[in-house]
Amino acid sequence: MGAEPVTTLVTTDLTVGGMTCAACVNRVEKKLGRLEGVTATVNLATGRARVTHPAGIGPGELVATVEKAGFTAALPEPPRSEQPETTGDGGTGGDGTDDDGAGEARSARDRLIVTALLSLPVLVLSMAPALQFRNWQWLCFALTAPVAVWSSWPFHTRAVRGLRHSAATMDTLVSLGVLASFSWSAYALFLGGAGDPGMRMPFTLVPSVADGVPHVYLEAAVAVPLFVLAGRFLEARARRGTGAALRSLAGLAAKEVAVRVDGTERLVPIARLRTGQVFVVRPGERFATDGKVTEGSSAVDLSLVTGEAEPIEVGPGSAVVGGAVNSGGLLLVRATAVGADTQLARITRLVTEAQTGKARAQRLADTVAGVFVPVVLALAVTTLGFWLGAGADAQAAVTACVAVLVVACPCALGLATPTALMAATGRGAQLGVLVTGPQALEGLRHVDVVVLDKTGTLTSGRMSVTAVTAVPDGLGRDAVLRLAGAVEQGSEHPLGRAVAAYARREPAAGRQRPGVPRAIDVDQSGVPGPAGVSAVPGLPGVSEFSALPGRGVRGRVEGRLVEVLAPDDALPAALADALAAAEAAAHTPVVVRVDGTVEALIALGDVVRPGSYRAVERLRHLGVRPVLATGDRQAPAAAVAAALRIDEVHARRTPEDKADLVQDLRKEGYRVAVVGDGVNDAAALAGADLGIAMGSGTDVAIGAADVTLVRGGVEALADAILLARRTLGTIRVNLVWAFGYNAVTVPLAMVGLLNPMLAAAAMSASSVLVVANSLRLRAWQPSPAARRRTR
Repeated sequence: MGAEPVTTLVTTDLTVGGMTCAACVNRVEKKLGRLEGVTATVNLATGRARVTHPAGIGPGELVATVEKAGFTAALPEPPRSEQPETTGDGGTGGDGTDDDGAGEARSARDRLIVTALLSLPVLVLSMAPALQFRNWQWLCFALTAPVAVWSSWPFHTRAVRGLRHSAATMDTLVSLGVLASFSWSAYALFLGGAGDPGMRMPFTLVPSVADGVPHVYLEAAVAVPLFVLAGRFLEARARRGTGAALRSLAGLAAKEVAVRVDGTERLVPIARLRTGQVFVVRPGERFATDGKVTEGSSAVDLSLVTGEAEPIEVGPGSAVVGGAVNSGGLLLVRATAVGADTQLARITRLVTEAQTGKARAQRLADTVAGVFVPVVLALAVTTLGFWLGAGADAQAAVTACVAVLVVACPCALGLATPTALMAATGRGAQLGVLVTGPQALEGLRHVDVVVLDKTGTLTSGRMSVTAVTAVPDGLGRDAVLRLAGAVEQGSEHPLGRAVAAYARREPAAGRQRPGVPRAIDVDQSGVPGPAGVSAVPGLPGVSEFSALPGRGVRGRVEGRLVEVLAPDDALPAALADALAAAEAAAHTPVVVRVDGTVEALIALGDVVRPGSYRAVERLRHLGVRPVLATGDRQAPAAAVAAALRIDEVHARRTPEDKADLVQDLRKEGYRVAVVGDGVNDAAALAGADLGIAMGSGTDVAIGAADVTLVRGGVEALADAILLARRTLGTIRVNLVWAFGYNAVTVPLAMVGLLNPMLAAAAMSASSVLVVANSLRLRAWQPSPAARRRTR
């Protein structure tokens, strides 16, 4: 028997437009899933569909399938760096996503403002009989007409489009409720006698036609679109942040590059750069792409890519990464990868793939929403038929039907989560915690493993002097530090800047030692110093400055030749112990030589944040296991882990390795949170159950994260977990009320005990109760007992 042919599966991303609710998501997934061998995951927040399909099914067929479901679809725009070069002044210079999104946000805001201005007088007059003046109903009708038509136009168009495709969504409910209420009111005004100048409409609990005049329900026609537009406006604002990580990653990519051909330089767009070409990187510039250095030497700052503060010395043959910054001299680099093959592009793909995923709770909501709307429509039609079949008055039958549509419009359901999130977000910001949504809060509550980045997260993220050890009977610590700081003023190396900064801060640096000549300012001495080097208050001037690539710097200070160099084997015995201690702590040692004599050893390193000790301990008390994962070397990683009592350490991890570690932990059944601050953490942050970024970190990390800690280090993480537990409890109460409200009011509307005006009032009351319950979070604070338990 021959083997069955293997079907090759490919993955295609689509941009889907026109989705407004979970029912839309459910419909798109079902339509695509009906194609043989096709599975799809649709994300409402990002408007993206990730489709896995046989190679025989092309993107065109997928797009056509989505369009047959009543939505728009297209292949995503390529990254701006990969787009063809354009000429002319017009256009947005890219895919225009930001401009389009901003335009849509402004349009939604304007529509909401106009709707509110028109609706509020109608609501007040309709529900307060004492304020009803002569011909008040005609004023309300004039104000309601633009709301029922113009304000509700998006709902009507989407409802009609869904009808053409035999689909019903939340827009269907809104559209039918508005049209039914407005149409009945128009009939009552023009044909039913409600247009009489002296007509008054009492506020009653049940439909009443005792006076023989039909009631108008204009308040229902304006209340429904007003509430729904407000909710969707808030939702749209939240969605705008979902693309922040990808926009920040795109910002790291260079737009132009200086290519060297036959000894001449030519500035070209990055899209024209090809593998094998040599390009120029000047001090302070970002590497345009991955490559190898062909000429020059420099210190390269990889912190934006690897997250590590310690610079890397590069020279001919050294590999460099696109997005890194050249901190030192001029470099010539031969491109080894361009476009989608670069490390930055791979990180971007990982973030995109993680954002396209969907949480379990979201899938459940999509399934429920796919059933909710058709059930409500069926109940409304059943109610109308029942009352007409029972011989009831047509007004009573229509009233009950409209009441079902209005009362079932899930405003409270829509407000249950976002209002709690808004209150929690405001309170969280005061506590140093920024959260993005309910999935982030749920993740905070249930997380049991936290993968912690080292540099910039547990440590300060910058090089600092940790120890200064002077040779006995030498010049002494203060004098050596003063001389070393002076000569390092001329260095652009991060280690040199750390020494100079430490020397300026040390009170001893400004004190005069007996027998040491007074500091002579460069300008006063007349001795020319290096370009850009000047005397700093408290430190002497320097002359004859020179950098020693790969070794250190030297210069003449107060007539003495001062050198700050990497240590060699010939160290005085007094400094050998200091060198061993520095290496054991994974710090970087440098020695200071004055006139050829070794005088001191200075240790530099990235020190642990003071709050990290307490933060890790609080996590343990909350039942969360800490794991350290860093791109740094094993020695500094182990030193930090030992100081913080973290048992599990993963060193020298690339961005891909960190993402793989997260996936491995998730496969073992853990709910994983990642805390990081660099571009190298973005993929792991986006792929974890919960991504937590440091507020002092890169925009990419913050954009890929679900939670951002803006209060000095990881100390706020425990408070974030406690806030999440309280917020989720509030959301559960809101949802119980919202579902309970529908369970009670829909049957009442069906049996005729709720007219549309009372239904609209009940809907408003339920929303007010939900909002009021959520606002209680604004005053929340961790109790002292809770804080003690987590310390």
